[in-house]
Amino acid sequence: MGNFLCCFTTTKETKPFPIDTDFKFSSPLPSWPPGEGFANGTIDLGGLQVCQITSFTKIWPSSDGGSDDNGATFFDPNPIPEGFSMLGCYCQSNATPLFGWVLAGKDVSGGTLASPVDYKLVLSVDNSFYIWLPTPPDGYNPVGYAITSSSEKPPLDKIKCVRVDLTDECETDGFLWGTDDGVSVYSSRPKTRGAQAPGVCVGTFVVEDENNSYSMLSCLKNNNFSMLSSFMPNLAQIKALVQEYSPRLYFHPSESYLPSSTTWYFSNGVLLYHVGDESNPIPVEPTGSNLPQGGSNDGTYWLDLPIDETERERVKKGDLQSCEVYIHVKPMLGATFSDIVIWVFYPFNGPSTAKLGLIDVPLGKIGEHIGDWEHMTMRISNFNGVLHRVYFAQHSGGTWIDTTSLEFQSGTNNFIGYSSLHGHATYHTPGVVLQGTDVVGIRNDTAKSDMFLDVGASYSIMAAEYIDSIIEPPWLNYARKWGPKITYEIGVELEKLKNSSGILESTIESLLEILPNEVFEEDGPTGPKMKDYWEGDER
Repeated sequence: MGNFLCCFTTTKETKPFPIDTDFKFSSPLPSWPPGEGFANGTIDLGGLQVCQITSFTKIWPSSDGGSDDNGATFFDPNPIPEGFSMLGCYCQSNATPLFGWVLAGKDVSGGTLASPVDYKLVLSVDNSFYIWLPTPPDGYNPVGYAITSSSEKPPLDKIKCVRVDLTDECETDGFLWGTDDGVSVYSSRPKTRGAQAPGVCVGTFVVEDENNSYSMLSCLKNNNFSMLSSFMPNLAQIKALVQEYSPRLYFHPSESYLPSSTTWYFSNGVLLYHVGDESNPIPVEPTGSNLPQGGSNDGTYWLDLPIDETERERVKKGDLQSCEVYIHVKPMLGATFSDIVIWVFYPFNGPSTAKLGLIDVPLGKIGEHIGDWEHMTMRISNFNGVLHRVYFAQHSGGTWIDTTSLEFQSGTNNFIGYSSLHGHATYHTPGVVLQGTDVVGIRNDTAKSDMFLDVGASYSIMAAEYIDSIIEPPWLNYARKWGPKITYEIGVELEKLKNSSGILESTIESLLEILPNEVFEEDGPTGPKMKDYWEGDER
């Protein structure tokens, strides 16, 4: 990768520095139940012990720039515990209270850390702020920058480089700040992520020029990754984390299709079909014990609602009162974090509504399908049990929301989520989100109502592969679809729409362009374990 130097001078008047408070949870965090290594403050990556530093000294604030022109602030981690060394500095947008961390390292085996032999200047701003790339000795990589408020190079002992075998490839994550000269600052993360990936996020930033040069930074790697029980929460700790953070999920006041437990669903006449023997469907046992196990989604089996039309309509509506959610716990970012994934099952996904100019138009059967799995993911630090961020799944994608931007139930650390009307995508704020444009799009409506699901009140831990005592339910290993596939005559549906609403042909064509592929057919989903993000990171 090429190195670069950018000198940037601004003539804009400096605004008052916006980050004047640290983020605080609504109530003090509890003492977590005892265990082997979770929330003990440090993690041994294989001779390199690391800890999270969450207190900082402000070095330089920018009053503008960044994604919302709120500016960003650069910090030194301080204080650093005795025996530990700085690995990199921290940068955060000014739009939220201070809430972040960087890792510091301690050599516990000899030779895992080394001082740089020199520095290269990467960026200077207003002759008052400088970013320096450490030049590592042979066999070592830098994993963060040093920053100063003067043009003098930092002392060589200010920061440490890490032995190559304890580093991995990193990439940019979220945009933090940029200059008019084409230099951008991003948060960083391991390039390869997933439940089995050893890459560890350092928590620092990456500076990139317009040629996408990464300035030769690496992330860390957990060489003790096979010792998961040394870092991950045990069963008692998982339950405590769920109680502390788990959301209240609100449903729209017009929602007709509510969630249910799988037991309720199977006990209310759901049938298993087999290709070639469609006239003899088999009732599913309440635990799913007679569902075919393993294999692949080969189209040979599928589930469907009861045959009786009255019963079909009743089961479609779910049963909120007896509903429970299903928890999957997996390591992430080299087991320095735990992802607690909350899965919610809905017997039926309702029809979509389009926004066509100033008119809202129901789309008939478009968007309907039997069986609907949705999820949210809580990412929790294994250093201290702090909720770092939450992923809200939305159709074929989703959004990571930092803890500072979550809505919490009054006086608690339990966050609030919203399920969209009929489609059940999850969001962190109420309102309307459009898939498409402001003129033509699919509506995702969310709002508070008297209908809600308190996750912590009714859940089961269905999987945590590193805990032998957790037995997966039989339905989790059912690899086929939870509903039949029915391809719509989309032209017929849209013709109905045009005739009933007087919508112009050009508007119909615009709608077709933005409709996601999944709305063109009623196709039951596969279960949670068949999703890419069961083992991988969220998109």
